[in-house]
Amino acid sequence: MWDADQWDASNRMASLRHERRYGAFTFLCLVVFLTCFGLLMLYSSSYDEAIRHGLPHYYFFVHQLAFVVLSAFVGVVVCYMPVKVLRMMTVPMVAAAFLLMLLSLFTPLGVVVLGARRWIRLGPLSLQPSELAKVATLFFIADWYAKEHRKVARYLVPMGVMLLFAVLILMQRDFSTTIVYLCLCLALQMAAGLHFSILLLALAVIFVPSILAILTAPYRIQRMASFLFPGIDRSGASYQVDSALKAIRSGGLFGVGLGSGTYKLGILPEVQNDFIFASMCEELGLFWMLFLLGLFLLFAILGYRSFAQMVRHDRFLGYVDFGLTTLIISQVVINVSVVTGLLPPTGIPLPFFSQGGTNLFVTLVSSSVLFRIMVELGRQPIPPDGHEAGKSVNFPARNP
Repeated sequence: MWDADQWDASNRMASLRHERRYGAFTFLCLVVFLTCFGLLMLYSSSYDEAIRHGLPHYYFFVHQLAFVVLSAFVGVVVCYMPVKVLRMMTVPMVAAAFLLMLLSLFTPLGVVVLGARRWIRLGPLSLQPSELAKVATLFFIADWYAKEHRKVARYLVPMGVMLLFAVLILMQRDFSTTIVYLCLCLALQMAAGLHFSILLLALAVIFVPSILAILTAPYRIQRMASFLFPGIDRSGASYQVDSALKAIRSGGLFGVGLGSGTYKLGILPEVQNDFIFASMCEELGLFWMLFLLGLFLLFAILGYRSFAQMVRHDRFLGYVDFGLTTLIISQVVINVSVVTGLLPPTGIPLPFFSQGGTNLFVTLVSSSVLFRIMVELGRQPIPPDGHEAGKSVNFPARNP
């Protein structure tokens, strides 16, 4: 007969096995739902914008759908890719991202929009290299901390790669993406064992150039001023946020109905991009937006839970899991905070929803990698006592 401890251990093992088995499937269903929901809301918010520009009403929808199909193809390849091949792609990804950044900045392939060279045109496709640089750097940091143990080089090399791409992104005149990129990389390094004193030193190095970048650009000063003093320029820098808040209030609890919103009809500029959340609130209401935020919360829970478990089996996959989950969730938090006036206006899109092929491609392929990691986690052995959450983890030593 089993005693009580053996019975409890058996129950814990069965619970953990069940959790692993259905966690990946739940995550896959969640990503598919968010993608379909995003396409629906993109069409609802963008058809008027397309018509006013002389385009077919389905233009933005079809453009986004094309990237969904491309992402699905790449995602299937990722799901069947051996882990060692996934890890071998780290250096080629960094090299490709670096090359694309240089092409966007210093060649005619770079597309200039409002004085910023953030895109590169390759035939019919328009790509934003900074989105690819985020993922490439996360893979590099994950790979480096998973195998590197030398005290000095342990911090200098990933910091050097991070700062190199940060400078290139800043040269594209994309200050908000630069800050998000740096915070993302530092968060991953903290999870991977970065000493707190090194973090403070890195923040001190970043702080002064960040302040200078704000003070040397009048439009950034205007954005900060409009955020700190909302009534200073209602028709200028504060216009989008004010319009977004009005759209959210007009939606009430259950919205005015799908497709029936009015703020997307020229009142809120570029509503299909960074401010699509406001249009969704107007049409679907606060109740369904809380439901949507709950789905993103579930996305975060599944991602970070698999990180906490996988890092005990494979540090590289665990760190990649943490980085990609943070990449997607941080964009959600920042976008919703900007739309609701909690942060200054930035150009951070809402994953799965905002119009933008490169961001959607990166989001879906990153989700495919997360799904691949969750599937791999399900193949790992379960501790005999079922106490995986309490198992000691040999993280890299936190030596400065």
